Amino acid sequence: MPISADTHVRLARPSRDLATAERFWADGLGLNVLYRGAADGPGEHDLVMLGLPGAGWHLELVGGAALTADPRPTEEDLFVLYLDGPVEDGLVTGLERAGGTRVSAGPYWDRWGIAFADPDGYRLVLCTRTWSNG
Repeated sequence: MPISADTHVRLARPSRDLATAERFWADGLGLNVLYRGAADGPGEHDLVMLGLPGAGWHLELVGGAALTADPRPTEEDLFVLYLDGPVEDGLVTGLERAGGTRVSAGPYWDRWGIAFADPDGYRLVLCTRTWSNG
């Protein structure tokens, strides 16, 4: 079966501390915990899946004792959410309280949004613009 616009997308990343990362993405940004699991066998990871009910994507964070790769984010590792309007002050405050750090993501993104580093250093951009693949 070929991929389509309905194909679900999973973005997976390692995390040093799943509870801290979950706080940023769930409590700070407002994503729902879709699944949380603990490793129950060799080579398995603890994980948390976050997203929005009914969305065609989710963010999966893996960690725990069996984690074999530390987070290695670069300035180009961006998770961009197109909000189609201003970023609410309460959202900014919530992300900062949940462990996010305001950062620059370069001139383009600084002009069109607000960027945060999550507790593992990966960047979230809240973009004021809209996006359509249509």
